[in-house]
Amino acid sequence: MTNTLPRRIAGLLLCLALLALAVLLSLAVGARAIPFATVVDALWHSDGSPEAVIVTTQRVPRTVLGLLIGMALGLAGAVMQALTRNPLADPGLLGVNSGAAAAVVSAISFFGITTASGYVWFAFAGAAAATVVVYLLGGGGKGPGGPVRLALAGTSIGAVLVAYTYGVQMLDAKALDQFRFWIVGGLSGRDQSVLLDVLPFLVVGIVIALLLSRPLNALSLGEDTGRALGVNLAGTRLASAATVTLLCGAATAAAGPFAFIGLAVPHAARALIGADLRWVLPYAMLLAPVLLLGADVVGRVVISPSELEAGIVTALIGAPVLIALVRRRQVVPL
Repeated sequence: MTNTLPRRIAGLLLCLALLALAVLLSLAVGARAIPFATVVDALWHSDGSPEAVIVTTQRVPRTVLGLLIGMALGLAGAVMQALTRNPLADPGLLGVNSGAAAAVVSAISFFGITTASGYVWFAFAGAAAATVVVYLLGGGGKGPGGPVRLALAGTSIGAVLVAYTYGVQMLDAKALDQFRFWIVGGLSGRDQSVLLDVLPFLVVGIVIALLLSRPLNALSLGEDTGRALGVNLAGTRLASAATVTLLCGAATAAAGPFAFIGLAVPHAARALIGADLRWVLPYAMLLAPVLLLGADVVGRVVISPSELEAGIVTALIGAPVLIALVRRRQVVPL
């Protein structure tokens, strides 16, 4: 036990180093490779050269957006799994992804919107509306509400919204053509305006998620124990659901759905440092952007000069890593 804290701190520093490497690669690698020294020079004093323009106007916004989205999805997944006490839960369980998808396909088909910056507010509104409906349905009815009722409500609403999304696509070929580029999830084509639109929601959500570690830890011991420790159960669940909506709604609105990150990264974090959310949340916050930015970098080079969207590469890279982790280590219970 005496060595646990130093090991956890050392692991956190290692995660920070991996994240710094992923950020640097994201700034340097692409259709036009730029030396690391030139990247650093462009960041400190841009001289107007083509390389400096590429770094400052294209790759910095894309990298910052990927960094924040990765943090958001990692934290949202860890909070969602702790809230529902379900290791298979991901942010989509509250209907966030399906709500955003339904709103985006409606925006394309009924309002003719075809740009990423135009999708943002529709996707965010759809994600928020779906979560509110799921929370109201999951918390109502006879008997006490709880994580199982919340999960069932989310699954049901998600199925309805998916059916609606498919129906609109089947009736509108143009919507299908535009929607398929958004639904795979990716960072390409997202400029600074998209980043600025969702930045306040991501920052606020990240801060609240980190503050929820102690009440969620108490809740993981059971409702009676959590209540005895002074935790406001209803308040903690409401704050957790609102945080997941902020984080995953903003991330999905900006770049489309990345379903795998919110599911896999919390598992990897628990496999490394146990189930204590005071550590799981920071680890997930650092490891998720490593996976997302790494996938984005790989997607830029594997079929160069074209790009493979990060949403596809994330699952292709992350799935074998997760399988290797759970085969080598015992799955840590929530």
